[in-house]
Amino acid sequence: MANVVVVGAQWGDEGKGKIVDILTEHADDVVRFQGGNNAGHTLVVGDEKIVLHLIPSGILHPGKRCIIGNGVVLDPEVFIREITALKATGHFQDDDCLLLSESLHVIMPYHKKIDIAREKKSGAGKIGTTGRGIGPCYEDKIGRRGIRLMDLLDRDRFAVRLRENLEEKNFILENYLGDSPLSFKDIYDTYLGYAEVIRKYAADTFRILNGDIGSGKKVLFEGAQGTMLDIDYGTYPFVTSSSTCAGGACVGSGASPRDIHEIIGISKAYVTRVGSGPFPTELDDEFGEMLRTKGGEFGSTTGRPRRCGWFDALVARYAVRINGLTGIALTKLDVLSGLKTIKVCTGYAYGDSVLTEIPASMEIFAQCRPVYEEFPGWNSDISGVRRFEDLPANARNYIGKLEELAGCSIMLVSVGARRDETIVLRNPFLG
Repeated sequence: MANVVVVGAQWGDEGKGKIVDILTEHADDVVRFQGGNNAGHTLVVGDEKIVLHLIPSGILHPGKRCIIGNGVVLDPEVFIREITALKATGHFQDDDCLLLSESLHVIMPYHKKIDIAREKKSGAGKIGTTGRGIGPCYEDKIGRRGIRLMDLLDRDRFAVRLRENLEEKNFILENYLGDSPLSFKDIYDTYLGYAEVIRKYAADTFRILNGDIGSGKKVLFEGAQGTMLDIDYGTYPFVTSSSTCAGGACVGSGASPRDIHEIIGISKAYVTRVGSGPFPTELDDEFGEMLRTKGGEFGSTTGRPRRCGWFDALVARYAVRINGLTGIALTKLDVLSGLKTIKVCTGYAYGDSVLTEIPASMEIFAQCRPVYEEFPGWNSDISGVRRFEDLPANARNYIGKLEELAGCSIMLVSVGARRDETIVLRNPFLG
C-alpha cells in the first residue's frame, strides 16, 4: 500500500497535471485537496490537449475515483462547464467516478466581483490574482460566513445564508469599492439551477476516502499552485489563499498524516512565476523570452505570459524541507536543449552578504540578486529519450547537480509534453 502526495515545488505551473496523469495508472483514488479554478493543469495525451481547472487530472483514466475535497473552493458554473467539455470529448462517461465534498465552500458572484474590484483599487500594489474570487471565498470560510455545498443543496438554508452575505457584500461593493450591488433573486435562481446539476456528485468524501484507505486502496493527492504560493510559507502577501504544501493534503481531504507515504515535489528544470512578487532569477532578456516561447509559458487558466528564470536551488531546498519531499519530478528538461550554458542560482547576494536560505522578509527578498553557477548545455533533441543513461552526458550531469543542490533525489524526468515523453527512475507507488 502507498498513498502519494504531489505538490508544486516552485511558484506553480510546474507540470503537476502531467505527473498526476502518469501516476494515476497506479492509484485507485485521485484527490484534489485545495485551491479553486485559479489553477490549471494541462495534459497532453497523444495529440489531444486537455486543460483542467477543478477536476482531478486522474479523470482521464476510466475506473478511477476522483474526489474534490473539502479544502477546495468550487465555482459551480466552471465545474459544470468542465464536466460538459470532458463528456463531449469522450472522457468521463461514468458519473459515479467523481465526488464532491459536501463540506467544500462555494464561490459566489460577489466573491469574483470583490476580487476584481479590489485589484483595480490597489493599482500598482495589486497582488496579481486571477479574479476568480478564490481569495474572497477563503476569507468567508475563515470568517465562518461561507456557503458550503451542503448549504447550496438546501434551498431554504441557502436563501438565508445568501441574504446574510449579500447585505454585507453589497455594502462593501457600493460604499468602499465603488461598484454596483448584486441581486438576490438573480443569484438565488441561477445557483439553484447549478445545485440540481451537481447534486448527484455531492458526498461525505471524508468517510468514503478513509474507508478506501482503510481497505488498502492507493490514493494520489493532487495539489494546485506551488510551495512558494502557500498562504503560510510562500512569498506573502504575493501568494494564493490556501495551503499548497503537503500538509494541506490532510487538512483539505480528511486523510490522516499517518496515511501519507510519499511526497513528490514537481519542479521545472528552470523556474516560472505568474503575478507580482519577488523572483530573484527572473530573466528579462532574450533567454527569458526563449524559455517563455519554447516552453509555452502562458497561464493555462488566464493566458497570462509567465515570468521565466533560471533554476533556483534555494527554492528547491526550501520546498524539500517544508514538504518533506521524498522525491522530485523534474519537468521541461527538453526546453533547455540547444543552450550552450545553463545557469543555476546557488545563493542570493544581499548587501555584502551571500544568503544560502530564502529570507523571511519579502522586502529583503525583493532586493536579493542571484549568485549563479554555470553548467555546459547539450544540443541534441531529448524528447525521444526513455532511459536516463541515453540522455546526453551534460544533461545527466545537470540533473545530478540539481539533486545535490536540492538535497533530494529526482525520481522522474519529463522530456516533452506528452504522457509518454517521460523517463521514470522510480515509481512512488511501486517502491
